[in-house]
Amino acid sequence: RHGLALHRPPSAGSSSGLCSQPCSGSLPRPPAGRPGTNHGRTETNGIPLGLAGSVPLILQSKNASYTEQAFFSFVFWPFSLKLLWAPLVDAVYLRRFGRRKSWLVPTQYVLGLFMIYLSTQVDVLLGDGQGRGPDVVALTVTFFLFEFLAATQDIAVDGWALTMLSRENVGYASTCNSVGQTAGYFLGNVLFLALESASFCNKYLRFQPQPRGIVTLSDFLFFWGAVFLITTTLVALFKKENKELTPTKEETQGITDTYKLLFSIIKMPAVFTFCLLILTAKVGFSAADAVTGLKLVEEGVPKEHLALLAVPMVPLQIILPLIISKYTAGPQPLNTFYKAMPFRLLLGLEFAFLVWWTPRVRHEGGFPIYYYAVVLLSYALHQISLYSMYVAIMAFNAKVSDPLIGGTYMTLLNTVSNLGGNWPSTVALWLVDPLTVKECTGAQEQACGNALEAELCTKAGGSCITTLDGYYVESVICVILGFGWWFLLGPKFKKLQDEGQSSWKCKRTN
Repeated sequence: RHGLALHRPPSAGSSSGLCSQPCSGSLPRPPAGRPGTNHGRTETNGIPLGLAGSVPLILQSKNASYTEQAFFSFVFWPFSLKLLWAPLVDAVYLRRFGRRKSWLVPTQYVLGLFMIYLSTQVDVLLGDGQGRGPDVVALTVTFFLFEFLAATQDIAVDGWALTMLSRENVGYASTCNSVGQTAGYFLGNVLFLALESASFCNKYLRFQPQPRGIVTLSDFLFFWGAVFLITTTLVALFKKENKELTPTKEETQGITDTYKLLFSIIKMPAVFTFCLLILTAKVGFSAADAVTGLKLVEEGVPKEHLALLAVPMVPLQIILPLIISKYTAGPQPLNTFYKAMPFRLLLGLEFAFLVWWTPRVRHEGGFPIYYYAVVLLSYALHQISLYSMYVAIMAFNAKVSDPLIGGTYMTLLNTVSNLGGNWPSTVALWLVDPLTVKECTGAQEQACGNALEAELCTKAGGSCITTLDGYYVESVICVILGFGWWFLLGPKFKKLQDEGQSSWKCKRTN
């Protein structure tokens, strides 16, 4: 995983993807890197990611700690771990039904049924708000399984895209993915957060105020579970794979052969270097992407207002990949990644300033219009830099992937990209509380180092005051590390695109 409110698309991830990250309560962004290369996954992949990305904001409104948020961020890790079972998906199938449909159809059926079942349990897991808080462990396990199914579907789609598109057009696969998944993520995250908010629905959609929103998470899960079952049935009945291309373009000899090929891919110098560099490239963005949205909610910005700010961004999110793909479809897509990186790093400092500024402009009625205008502009600049890097990586991965082992090769590169966004985001969330310094004022000899000490401070008549917010410490450290990577390792990263096609081609022995 999993922006401003909202969480991580291209990690997440993925975010198999740049999103990352995800994943937690980060700024709204393309499903961070959730790898994908097919226009047909608009809702079927974006919806699970969007719903999972909404939960951290709900947890934040229920006063969950950042340690608990870090634990929940593991929900997005299946997109970084799917490489472990990708060879199985790539090699085992029913030829008559279709190589990719053999996994896509049953996985989406299970996803639909799982969502319907989850709709009956999620309200209990989130807590009643009257003394019984959310069960973060159970929520994490449940949504981890949910994302595991989505990641499995992702593997099948990755491989299918390589035969759907001709080799000269395969670079546009990332454009199809970005546009489609953004739409699905919007429905599962932004639309849900707005309709779930009682204040938004009462202000804009109702004549008579009600204590709850129009839909709950339970309602939303049930609805999309039913949609999954219907659309999957249509795909199973009417969508046909090109059986003539399957044996010639992506032929494997079974699971063992596929795993051997996987290890041979990883051992190739070009691929190994790429993996090491992309695993560390996104450390500089982790505090801004993973924590900023949660911090804004903590400072009093309604999560539904942040979600609404994503609405005017939808046209930008659709247009950006189309524009950027003109530069990334060429022979050097990583140039775009390298040029966008310093701008995105500087935005991390701007986000930290935005969080610091938020309580200073807040008034009894909420926040002034100019505040939301600044947030919207910050969000737009973030999207431009993020999509520039995301589309560049996806285009590069698609170009160097060997179709001989299509699904597994593409999944290797994309999941490494996604892991490069997920692990820094999880660490960033985990370190917020330890790096934060609090003092107990009004009660001598009391401390606020943990929840128990804070409770004792309150009972003694004092209150815990934050003297140093770990988020600001992280923001500065991350930007310094990010620019260090850009100066020292960035040029080596760009040189990878100068490698010949033979450096990326599987050397296969029968």
